[in-house]
Amino acid sequence: MATVHLHANYRTVNEKTIARWLPERPADTHKGDYGRLLLLCGAVGYTGAPALVARAAVRTGAGLVFLGVPGSVYPVVASGLTEPMVFPLPDESGMLSKAAVDDVLERLNKADACLIGCGLGQGEGTAAVVRAVLEHASCPVVLDADGINVLDGHIDLLRGAACPVILTPHEGEFLRLGGSLEKGRASGAVDLYRKTGATVLLKGHRTLVCGDGGLYVNCCGNPGMATGGSGDALAGIIVSLLGQGLNPTQAAAAAAWLHGTAGDLCAREIGQYGMLPTDLIERLPRLLK
Repeated sequence: MATVHLHANYRTVNEKTIARWLPERPADTHKGDYGRLLLLCGAVGYTGAPALVARAAVRTGAGLVFLGVPGSVYPVVASGLTEPMVFPLPDESGMLSKAAVDDVLERLNKADACLIGCGLGQGEGTAAVVRAVLEHASCPVVLDADGINVLDGHIDLLRGAACPVILTPHEGEFLRLGGSLEKGRASGAVDLYRKTGATVLLKGHRTLVCGDGGLYVNCCGNPGMATGGSGDALAGIIVSLLGQGLNPTQAAAAAAWLHGTAGDLCAREIGQYGMLPTDLIERLPRLLK
């Protein structure tokens, strides 16, 4: 693990940074060259989350997106998506069941990056899947929302993970993970990174990213993005960039900038009050030329 110095200057990301980090796209490449993603999202009552995640991942350049959802919501989610490949997983009471673990691990072996958590709920099945993925994955894993919440009291799983992990907590989730904000957000993010070994993306005004690649602050974005589904879009961008070969710190920092800048485009063009996460997602291609 690289040493992160609390008093070192923050780094920021801009359009030139993105151009430097993103892989080139030679003429003779194919979809398999741009990431095979495994997304595990959704539950009864939360069918929008998997759709937003998958659309954001595709719009950020992912080559192949496989979206696993509880079987009871599969018809709803699959009927609303075209590019992502949606598949059902065993469920119980509208959420993933423990029986989903074997199916997940089989698909995980072929993934370049994995995302767990958006809209999954905090059932025993979710906890079992998160534990299994952390124990067996060889690809980087993004834990968002309920993927983070089920780790309450089990932070040791992060230190012992077989794979690189990115955590994307808002401040409430950050505190439940054992983080502290007493010395400020930057100090807290660095401390949680040191405690867990995971890259930490601490959401909020001036989103912070702390990982092996250093400490970044994101200076774009606006209050119009404070709406349900915005975090799902961010998670989809992160996992897409991981699948395309960016390291965890780069993927998290670049995603924060792309997410915030797309939100700023929305604010200028349609205003903050009425902007939706889908508006933000549709503007991502303009930033990835």
